[in-house]
Amino acid sequence: MEETKSFENLKSQWKFSFLITLILMLVLSIWNFKNRMYDWDMPGYMGCFYTILEPDKPKEIHARIYQEIKKEAPKKEYLDIIGVDFYDETRQWFAKETQSFSEQLPYFQIKVGYNLTLLALYKIGFTGPMSVTILSIISYFISGILMFFVLKTIFPGNPWLSVLLSVGICLLDPMTHMAQISTPDMFIFQFMMLFMIAFLRKWNQWTMFLIQFSIVIVRPDYITFSLTFYATQFIFEYISSKKLNYLIVVQSVFLIIIYVSILHYYNYPGWKALFYDTFIYRRPFISKQPAEFTMSEYFNFLLSKLLFFKKVTVSCIAMMIGIFCFTKDKYTRLFAICFAINIYIKFVLFPQSAAIRFFFPFIALLLMTFFYSLSKRFPNLKIGKIA
Repeated sequence: MEETKSFENLKSQWKFSFLITLILMLVLSIWNFKNRMYDWDMPGYMGCFYTILEPDKPKEIHARIYQEIKKEAPKKEYLDIIGVDFYDETRQWFAKETQSFSEQLPYFQIKVGYNLTLLALYKIGFTGPMSVTILSIISYFISGILMFFVLKTIFPGNPWLSVLLSVGICLLDPMTHMAQISTPDMFIFQFMMLFMIAFLRKWNQWTMFLIQFSIVIVRPDYITFSLTFYATQFIFEYISSKKLNYLIVVQSVFLIIIYVSILHYYNYPGWKALFYDTFIYRRPFISKQPAEFTMSEYFNFLLSKLLFFKKVTVSCIAMMIGIFCFTKDKYTRLFAICFAINIYIKFVLFPQSAAIRFFFPFIALLLMTFFYSLSKRFPNLKIGKIA
């Protein structure tokens, strides 16, 4: 009788804590919406879903995009987008020359799932610029709710700790920044939280594949995450049962085919071009200047950026030490290594050390794994004990 009463009490606490999380995430989402930013990625993504609707009108689309942004964005942010406020010759070319703008679109078009979602928002009545900004806000809200359920899985007996951690993480600078800008970073984060729920609750192989498929469709560059995850799963299952899971191989090959097909369809310039345009010189016309740099230049740049990545490195080391101290479970340890490796795979391919948002989804996975190992070591952990 007492156990039933205790269970019902805990159940009521979870319902109330979920309601509190909903309210707080709604308040935070409204705050982020009021502080939204119109950045220079916005024209590219607007160009993607406008081109889907009118593929044969590049000049009209180009002019319309900048007219709409000028109408809605604060003057200072619009001048930054067109490269006037902070002088940027390349952005000025994007704004005034259709060919220059169109040649940049493949960098944005490969985010197929993201662009189709933007198109859906546009079709239901949002303006072009608002479609891009509102999606980050919606994704922020959903991500906070999904994070609550991740933490509910990790701390099943502590609803208030789940509220505290989920809302606290959503208040971190990388999270609020991702919510306020016009990029797929916040959109992909919600899929990573869904993945974490599936991972912790050990959902079946096909459900996990659908999540991985969604991740690759939204951001094809996350193919490295999907493949390292499947490789880790393959190794773990072989070590555990001495059997080869060929379904993992088939699913991995299918994701690779999808990835290659997307890049081929949109004539993606490739990693070398992306690195050149991001870290060396953003070319006004991709077709008129080759992306040439040596591997020596690349490694020198990588090492210089690694010095500014020390906070992330220290945090990752601390979490990994915690995970290995709190649990001896091989499954948890192996996948923690997988998540940590993905942070540095992303860094090697895109060493933008000043922008943590590019790595934060993987950092969040490692953080959740740390909390999971902590919960196994201290199953009766309470907020008061942490304090």
